[in-house]
Amino acid sequence: MPSTSTDVLIVGAGPAGLLLAGDLAAAGVRTTILERRDTESNLSRAFAVHARTLEVLDARGVADELIGMGQKLSALQLFGRTEVHLDQLPARFPYLLVTAQYNVEHVLLRRAVAAGAQLVRGAEVVALRQDADGVEVDVRSGETYRSRYLVGTDGVQSTIRQALGLPFPGRSAVRSMMLADVRLTEQPAALLAVNGNANGFVFIAPFGDGWYRVMAWNKHNQVPDSAPVDLAEVAAVTKQTHGTDYGMHDPRFLSRFHSDERQVPHYRIGRVFLAGDAAHVHSPAGGQGMNTGLQDAANLSWKLAAAVHGWAPDGLLDTYESERHPVGRAVLRTSGLLLRLARSTTVPQRLLRRALGTVIGLVPAIRNQVAQTVSAIGVHYAAARGADRLVGHRVPDLAVTGSDRRLYRTLGEGKFVLLTPGDSDVAAEWADRVVTAVPVRAPRPYILVRPDGYVAWAGIDARGLTAALESWCGTASQLSGAHS
Repeated sequence: MPSTSTDVLIVGAGPAGLLLAGDLAAAGVRTTILERRDTESNLSRAFAVHARTLEVLDARGVADELIGMGQKLSALQLFGRTEVHLDQLPARFPYLLVTAQYNVEHVLLRRAVAAGAQLVRGAEVVALRQDADGVEVDVRSGETYRSRYLVGTDGVQSTIRQALGLPFPGRSAVRSMMLADVRLTEQPAALLAVNGNANGFVFIAPFGDGWYRVMAWNKHNQVPDSAPVDLAEVAAVTKQTHGTDYGMHDPRFLSRFHSDERQVPHYRIGRVFLAGDAAHVHSPAGGQGMNTGLQDAANLSWKLAAAVHGWAPDGLLDTYESERHPVGRAVLRTSGLLLRLARSTTVPQRLLRRALGTVIGLVPAIRNQVAQTVSAIGVHYAAARGADRLVGHRVPDLAVTGSDRRLYRTLGEGKFVLLTPGDSDVAAEWADRVVTAVPVRAPRPYILVRPDGYVAWAGIDARGLTAALESWCGTASQLSGAHS
């Protein structure tokens, strides 16, 4: 017999898994996180939290805390002198927040545990089985866990993905990347210092406590990941690409890794889902990897909660893959292009990079499109033929009347939000799933906003709204907590 039973198992306590766990627990779903490591990790490869991710965190009440742990960057340097200005983004957070990944994990872990999620450390999954009713996993300690659904957020080497027998096609984007945590005598002029040339490229980010993370690639020394890293080599390639090594000294951590570009063909197999790096990995260019995983979790969490509570419409869980797989594929293309431009070594490649940089700098529409793409503000999901043009698009943080005053505070309840022109009881029968709010200004009389901040339906017809509520929120007779 299984020793532990729960509604949803999450394997992996990284950013995506922790956000997912917090959402599910807050929705009253019994949630257990299994984490292979015995202690929290202090290894941060991600340092960028983009505008759309900050909106997601704002709806969960943790954005302000995280912002206090980082520094704001109003322009993103992509390659050479080309900059994409973020301060014109149509968002409440028109910037990139520079903060270490472990800060993101810290605020999300505290939220998840406070909501009731159970975290089990030292629980390495070694086997997985699923049937028509649920999923079982065995951990190395000998314990067995059973759940109705399972989500693998256990990283690029995902045990869950391998247990499902899913391939992970792709390639290594860059080999022999060096990592170093160092002190600097000279502070870089840019908050994120990034540059590359024929010798390699170097990225430098601050931890915020006097330490800096350096990621360096030396074109002339491509060795296996197991090869030792010498600070002198890191300093040398930094000087060759930045003109100075900033007086780096006193390394506390040195390592080497390779960066892959891969994506699993399916995000769902039966009752098992994959999210974050378990589903897709990207080059570090553009800082999109962690952000994409967090947005995977925000897309999946409310759908799983609906399934557990028994009111999920037919096919709702399938929309996780149909919506997020194309996003992962697009991020692969974008980050891959940025990396290849940064690595330009031949004269034609450098000329192309210069030309693209000139076009981005001179054409506002292209510059804005790049900013919305990298920040994920521009991400949208496919809509049915004939749907209103707003459907599938992100809703900005509209001002609403009442005590909340902001749409994203209302979304913090984890429910759909129906924006109406005035007090209305049209969604009263779905009160356990839908909150009604009155926007100060809105482009449509009715906008049904999904819990993840995207438009489910928009229009002027109350009859069409009722059909949309049934399509997205289940029939009114299905009461939350049914656990069917």
